[in-house]
Amino acid sequence: MTCDAIVIGAGVIGLTSAIVLAEGGRRVTVWSRDPAGRTTSAVAGGLWWPYRIEPEEQVAAWSVDTLHALVALAGRPEETGVRLAGGTHTGVRVEELGPWAAEVPELRPARPEELPEGFPVGLRARVPLVDMPVYLGYLRRRLEAAGGTVEERVVTSPAEAGRVAPLVVNCTGLGARELVPDTGVHPVQGQLVVVENPGVEEWLVAADGKASDTMYALPQPYGLVLGGTAREHAWGLEPDPATAEAIVARCARIHPGVANARILAHRVGLRPARARVRLEAGQLPDGARLVHNYGHGGAGVTVSWGCAHQAAHLA
Repeated sequence: MTCDAIVIGAGVIGLTSAIVLAEGGRRVTVWSRDPAGRTTSAVAGGLWWPYRIEPEEQVAAWSVDTLHALVALAGRPEETGVRLAGGTHTGVRVEELGPWAAEVPELRPARPEELPEGFPVGLRARVPLVDMPVYLGYLRRRLEAAGGTVEERVVTSPAEAGRVAPLVVNCTGLGARELVPDTGVHPVQGQLVVVENPGVEEWLVAADGKASDTMYALPQPYGLVLGGTAREHAWGLEPDPATAEAIVARCARIHPGVANARILAHRVGLRPARARVRLEAGQLPDGARLVHNYGHGGAGVTVSWGCAHQAAHLA
């Protein structure tokens, strides 16, 4: 065998898992049907915040682990795409959050004058905000520096990888529905609009974990990311013009300058949702070790390093 591990999937979960294995001394190859730039991760808003993901207790540990990793990377934003940004999450109180909240520095209740009109409660925090295209490029370079490689390859089953390496890590996200197969993983469609930033410096989120329409504005170097939607079991990848118009209108109520901002891009991604993240180990028929690491919903970036470390432990 020419490598010690095959990681299937080149999104943020797959690349991070591969890095942890490679930096731990394993010879790692990533197999992916799509390049990282065409994965769901590439269109993610990039804000660190646990969202639409279970189970709560494990999510807390994974999120805090990832928070520490991203904070360390935020010192080199041009290289990594990670920076620390202040902002407001409306409609939520500290006691409504999971145990991870105690680990977030500068997390506090927002004062009335810090909240948009119509939102009586909210939280202020300074958390990582990730420019995903830059970050995915950084992850690939870091993997290659550790001796890992990435191959574009269509994989039909984990057993196919098990014939090449003694360890297979399945990070296929929504692809696990067919690959495993696991019908328990399903899409939660997210649509967003990128506009020229009219001067918004802080992130703002008003997202109910169960609502199909959300509101967020995330200032990124390439523009202001406006969202969004969370539509269960919707498979479409074409942006809907009426939905885009509604997204801009929701955000314009809080940031009026958005209403006339030039639109730079429309994006749609399918979050790989599951009743709970599947992070567990088993064995393939030929004896290879199989570790599943998928089903992270809307929090792949938020839990990526924590899940990668646990996946490596299971390996």
